[in-house]
Amino acid sequence: MAWFKVEGTLSIHTVDNLRREAFYWTTILFTFALGTAAGDLFSEKFSLGYFATLAMFAGIVALIGGAYRIHALGSVSAFWAAYVVTRPLGASLGDYLSQPKDQSGLGLGTTTTSLIFLAAILGLVSFLAVTKVDKPKASTTSPRPAP
Repeated sequence: MAWFKVEGTLSIHTVDNLRREAFYWTTILFTFALGTAAGDLFSEKFSLGYFATLAMFAGIVALIGGAYRIHALGSVSAFWAAYVVTRPLGASLGDYLSQPKDQSGLGLGTTTTSLIFLAAILGLVSFLAVTKVDKPKASTTSPRPAP
């Protein structure tokens, strides 16, 4: 991994300069493209169908979450593993909702599926903006004095 080799970390909390931004957005670009392809590979080429592929990737995300909870994965590794797997998870969900019933989808179409995703995103962003439950709690320890 070039990013880790150059920067010494893959933590998103350290994306604070142009070079790290470039590594971050390059990673995002590749994971989106490859994630969608992975979802299609399992659902279509391997003929699992959209729902089975969705369930498989949801199970993988759950396993990653479980590994993090029992401290088998560190926070940075768990984040990136889950992040990568959510790409084919999202693609499989989108395909399951939008594709015709005769192709193992629900047949909602792309417009309705897009509106569902838009409503979910707006709802979640609004919820987080109002409740601020995603904000880290203030540290109760006092900062170390400067040397």
